Amino acid sequence: MTVWGTGSFENEHAAEFAREVVQDGAFALAEAFDVALDPDNEYLEAEEGHRALAAAEVLAAVLTGDTRSLTDAGLRAWAQAADPADLTYLRPLALEAVERVLGPGSELPDLWEEGEDADTWRGDVGRLRAELG
Repeated sequence: MTVWGTGSFENEHAAEFAREVVQDGAFALAEAFDVALDPDNEYLEAEEGHRALAAAEVLAAVLTGDTRSLTDAGLRAWAQAADPADLTYLRPLALEAVERVLGPGSELPDLWEEGEDADTWRGDVGRLRAELG
């Protein structure tokens, strides 16, 4: 896993996901949440966790109008053009996916706990949860 920061888009999986959102729009967001919430998936790998957090970050940016956390210019433009009313149905899924990423059976918390930036990462995810809630 290549990670260069604690933000939702500061890793290789989320950077790739940004391109998918620009191409596929809301479908990419819904798919990331569906994968994270799949009841047949007992263990959430880091890649799926990163994608779920990135999708939640995009949704929060659309709903709040604050796109500062979106590091990709194309993604930022997509989020600014998206109609929040068309995406509000994804809010409960996003919140549930963020909880799944933070919960037991998820690789990301374990990976972050091994490093010195765990508190920063948890704080950023907490901010994201608050923006969605």
